[in-house]
Amino acid sequence: MNRPVVAIDGPSGAGKTTAAVRLAAAAGLLRIDTGAMYRAVALAARRAGVSPDDSSRLAALARDLDLSFRNDAGAQRVLLSGEDVSEAIRTPEMSMMSSAVSAHAPVREALVAKQREMGRGGGVVLEGRDTGTVVFPGADVKFFLDASVAVRARRRFLDPLTRGDRTYEEVLRDVLRRDVQDSTREHSPLRVAQDAVYIDSTTLTVEEVVERMLRRLPAEGRG
Repeated sequence: MNRPVVAIDGPSGAGKTTAAVRLAAAAGLLRIDTGAMYRAVALAARRAGVSPDDSSRLAALARDLDLSFRNDAGAQRVLLSGEDVSEAIRTPEMSMMSSAVSAHAPVREALVAKQREMGRGGGVVLEGRDTGTVVFPGADVKFFLDASVAVRARRRFLDPLTRGDRTYEEVLRDVLRRDVQDSTREHSPLRVAQDAVYIDSTTLTVEEVVERMLRRLPAEGRG
């Protein structure tokens, strides 16, 4: 079997990024953070003074996006035009803005093309909201990682980067609001792919989640 394409989808705070990092390291695969790409567009838009409602200008930013990923001592860094924006794109503001940006079909089309090119040779783990339904509907292995709303909000609250200066109640409201945005948007809404392996991480450790994922990967497709 060729090196697999692995897709991980799920709502905000489900633990997709952590699981993808651990899974990629354990299986010898390259991680492609599709969510970071939308966050990078959101950051570029804010810096350029482009409204999150301006579909045509946002699409132009997405098409021209100079984005790359770099492995730094086991941690993935996100570079926008050569600048390390790994922390800048993870703020609560960028989280909400990226959800609004991703609702525009032209933006998604531009970034999906980039994501497909990155994963064309296989041997990759992609995470996001529609990687298994839109970006790589033919992915070799698909996961949908979920957790209760309360647990997802608590995880984000305990992370200083995603919490900001908000209270738990404010984080919870943002998680609920983003759930609605992501699941009801007209283009590529968040949903469980029919052939995805559903994992509820509410009561699971990261290690238990990754172990369940590893059991689903073909041994001959690992690095």
